[in-house]
Amino acid sequence: MEENLTYETAFAELSTISREMENETISVDELAAKVKRASELIEFCQAKLKSTEAEVAKIISSMEDPKE
Repeated sequence: MEENLTYETAFAELSTISREMENETISVDELAAKVKRASELIEFCQAKLKSTEAEVAKIISSMEDPKE
């Protein structure tokens, strides 16, 4: 994955691939590469969401139990 990839750009690219597949605008020659890229983007987005969820939970936990 690219270092500067954000959730928003990954999701946008994934949406584009999905639309292309739904509209059958992807050639057979490109299909395997697009499916592989979609798989990578899904993995990236899932990891980003899990990471963000853990970070938010940690912040909330520290707010509920502040150390004095």
